[in-house]
Formats: sequence, C-alpha cells, structure tokens
Amino acid sequence: MYCMTGDPSPDGPDEFPSEEELPDEPVTVDDIDPFSVDDDDFENIDDFAAAEWKNQSTADERIRTVINRTTTPRSASNISDTALVSETKARTTLNKLAEEGIVSSHQTDSGKQYSRDPEWHLLKQIRKLASSDTLVDQIQRIQQELTAYESKYDVNGPEELLISDTELDQNELDDISHWRTANRELSHLRAAYRLKEAKEQAAIGVEPDDRHTGDRTTTAGTDQPPLQ
Repeated sequence: MYCMTGDPSPDGPDEFPSEEELPDEPVTVDDIDPFSVDDDDFENIDDFAAAEWKNQSTADERIRTVINRTTTPRSASNISDTALVSETKARTTLNKLAEEGIVSSHQTDSGKQYSRDPEWHLLKQIRKLASSDTLVDQIQRIQQELTAYESKYDVNGPEELLISDTELDQNELDDISHWRTANRELSHLRAAYRLKEAKEQAAIGVEPDDRHTGDRTTTAGTDQPPLQ
C-alpha cells in the first residue's frame, strides 16, 4: 500500500520482494491459512481448538495457564485433562511449581490437589499494578468512589451500613458489594504504590524513611497523593 507521495505506508513492510521472488500465480484466499492444524480433521470445534492450542504451546505453558485460573483445588488428573498433558507430566510440573511457591497443594483422602497460590497471585497483581503509568490516577479514582459512598449513606464503611437498622433494597445491597470491592482494590493499589515507591527509592539510593514528611510522600522529587 502506498501513500499519495509514492512512499511506502508507515504500516507497510520495510522491504518488498523482488520480481524474482514473487510467485508465478497470484495468491488467493485459499492460500492463506491462519491455523497451524487442518480443521478438516475435526468434526467438533472444541476438538479443533484443543488441537490448535496444543500445537501452539508447550505442555508446561498449558499447565501454567490452567493453574493460573484454578482457585478451587483440583487433582493432577483433572488438570492434566484440561491442559492436554499426561497425568504424570501434570503432577511433576505442579509439584515443581508448588516448591517455587506458585502453586498450593493440599493432601486429601482422595489424593493431592492443587490450586494457584493466592499470595503469589496477589503479589503478581501488585507487581503489575506497580508498573502502571496510571497508578496514581487509579488511586484517586477509587478514593473518590469511596468518598461518594460514604457521603451517600453517611456511614464509614459498607459493614456499618450492612448492620444498620435500615431496611436495604437490592440497589443498596449492590452498592455494598461494589463498596467492598473498591476497598479491596484500593488496598491492592496502595500496596502497588508502596512497591513502586520502594523500587524508585532503591534506584536512587535513598532510604524509605528519608522520603516521608507529614501526610504526603515525595518520590524522586514528585509529590504523590497521600495513602490514607
């Protein structure tokens, strides 16, 4: 694709094939296949999707994908079925991940069961939040949301509203649920902020206690919102 000036489009390739490299016959839609397996071999779309996933990923990658979504303990056999690997491979990998603290294992009467480690998963979320360029904006947004709830109901928190003598309708119960979620989200954002602050201070060789004055925190010369 070319611009009006004749120069290649910014979204086009840097180099174009020579005349010798071009195919003798024009390329048709039938020549372009986005999939790495032949869908004609499968009558069931789920079987096709499973084969495509298996073809494009390693056994370890599939086990990690499944365990990252596993909050309720499951057996190695159950996880192996979902991850499209042998039970032996699943158990070996899961035990290794448990040693690394990524997976929680629980011994039951029917055998060992596995789930993602909640602390490791939370730390992963916090590290991701800490790298966000909008971290401060997210904190301010949640603080404004919480302030709005407190002003609307004239109480200090969702639990206080829940145990009040006021008869609550469905909209108010929904607000309580969202209020709780916002409180939890703010605690994660605060932890991410402190992690980001600690990393920035370590990078410039400043002890954390040297950067705090009053209710505000200064990071690398930039005023940040107080974490109340």
